[in-house]
Formats: sequence, C-alpha cells, structure tokens
Amino acid sequence: MSESNSDNISEITIAKWSDRFFAWLIDFLIITVISTLIMFAFFGKIDFDMNEKWIWIEAIQYFQTSMIFFGYWITLEYKTGQSIGKRILNLKVTNTYGKKADLKGVIISSFGKTFLIPIDVILGWIFTNEKRQRIFNKIGDTIVVKIKNNEESIENIKYKKD
Repeated sequence: MSESNSDNISEITIAKWSDRFFAWLIDFLIITVISTLIMFAFFGKIDFDMNEKWIWIEAIQYFQTSMIFFGYWITLEYKTGQSIGKRILNLKVTNTYGKKADLKGVIISSFGKTFLIPIDVILGWIFTNEKRQRIFNKIGDTIVVKIKNNEESIENIKYKKD
C-alpha cells in the first residue's frame, strides 16, 4: 500500500500581505464607523472639548472600539473563517492544514491584530516563514489563505505564495 505522496498533495494559496492589509482596512473602516455611531448615540456629539472629561471619553472610545474589533473578528472568523474585509477579497482564516481554525487559534490571532497589530506584523515580517504568518497567527496555528471554488481538503499540503 505504498502510494506516492505527490498524488495526495493539496495546494493552499497563502494570501498576500497586501490583500490582508486591505481586508484589515475594510474591517477597520466598518468598525470605526460603528464605534463612532455608538459614541455619538451615547454622548450626543462627536467633537469634544479638550478638557479632563475629553481624556476619559477618548479612553472609553478606545476601549469600546477595541472590544468591538475583538468580538467582531472572533465571531466572524470562527463561524465563517471570514470577516467582511476577508470575504470581499476572497480570503479566509484556516488552521495550517486548510481546515476550519479552532476557537483558541482565532482568539489568539484576533488578540494580536486587535491590540498589538504593529508589533505583530513587524515581527511577522522579520520572522516570516512560507506561510506568511503574523506572530499571533503562528502562536494560534492559523494562516490566511486565498480561497477558490470548493477546494478539496487532502491530508498532504503544499504551500504556494499568491
């Protein structure tokens, strides 16, 4: 029962850094608008006077926006593998085998891009591998892939850069 490994190899196309950035930017714009609308509804205005109260309002908005981002990415990427930005650009978060990422991996990956994105990306570029992972992708055992029409999942995988 000796089959050639090349017969069972599945190819996964790793998403470009630029596609991932644009997906993140789309998500950023969506969540920023939602967060701003929430702050407007709560405080009745968006333009605040520069005083002690303003500092607290900014801190509240930063915390609120960060939590919305965190929940948004965890929910969408765990349930569907895609945020709105990723869906628009045909990207998907998977585990390193191209299958649905587990909740722990999605939480870890989402934490990095919510709270530590500059550090996460820069260290990812420095210590990058063939899977183009940010540091928190690597810790969470997730990758971002370019999706095509109904690809079959096979055990052996060959990685290809987009």
